Amino acid sequence: MTSLFMPDGTHIPVTVLEVGPCTVTQIKTVATDGYDSLQLGFGNRRPSRVNKPSKGHMKKAGDKLFSKLREFPVDNPENFNLGQELSVGMFDVGEAVMVTGTSKGRGFQGVVKRHGFHGGKDSHGCTSHRVPGSIGTSAWPSRVSKGKKMPGQYGVDRHTIKNLKIVDIRPEQNLLLVKGAIPGPSSGMVLIKKLKER
Repeated sequence: MTSLFMPDGTHIPVTVLEVGPCTVTQIKTVATDGYDSLQLGFGNRRPSRVNKPSKGHMKKAGDKLFSKLREFPVDNPENFNLGQELSVGMFDVGEAVMVTGTSKGRGFQGVVKRHGFHGGKDSHGCTSHRVPGSIGTSAWPSRVSKGKKMPGQYGVDRHTIKNLKIVDIRPEQNLLLVKGAIPGPSSGMVLIKKLKER
């Protein structure tokens, strides 16, 4: 993340995303696959790290080997060609997009960090500062109810942030600057989708 000063002096926090170029590696249609979508390849991978079936699949779109393959639904797949490159130029400044990513993994955490519990008092004599407290019920129903917020694995969840406004586009660097934060680490992979028009 970084920030930009707009011409009117407004200070806006932005996230810088490297977008593409992505190559169309497969075109799926209702006639052949039952639905319309594009499979896009991104990133470079060494030939020694790709098995023969994947090499044959990617070879149909060109000579590049990709580290990531992802599908995106489209309305008109016939408008695209195998091997076609999609770049950041398909977006416009001021447009709203949705970004999907995997949040940072934080390991095994307690209820204060994981769920935002307030914890016990900090006064003298209190021995329950960060513990969850009683988790059960009385004589009925005599069990811990399902979905009880407890300590456990925190993070590594798929999250989608909607309506992120595009602040700036830098096509020479394949960079997209969106207002606000997105899930995941700085080196994480995210999916950027245009919002459907109503």
